[in-house]
Amino acid sequence: MSFLNIAVLLSSSAFLYYGVECLWSKKMKDEFIRFGLKKQRVLTAYLQISGALGVIFGFFLAPILILISAAGLALLMFLGFGVRIKIKDSIAESLPSLILGLINLFIAVSYYNLLVS
Repeated sequence: MSFLNIAVLLSSSAFLYYGVECLWSKKMKDEFIRFGLKKQRVLTAYLQISGALGVIFGFFLAPILILISAAGLALLMFLGFGVRIKIKDSIAESLPSLILGLINLFIAVSYYNLLVS
């Protein structure tokens, strides 16, 4: 299995999990209140789940879908990283969003290169 395929599997799994957690978990509801983003929690959950499904379906059906979905997830995570910096979370608390953002940026760039070559 290639590094790119591992990244796709990791990304889609993580975002399916966190998207569902965003919808139903009391802890995640409290986190969004702490972030000052209470009203954006459900939208964020749907974006995470949609992005994860786009990566999965794109892997099997249409690589352009992975490119779009991974780019959207990368943007979502970089914004999340910014929020964590803004509220002065520790680097340990902030790092997962940055790492997931970088993984999705890697996926998006890789698929862009595959599509244009």
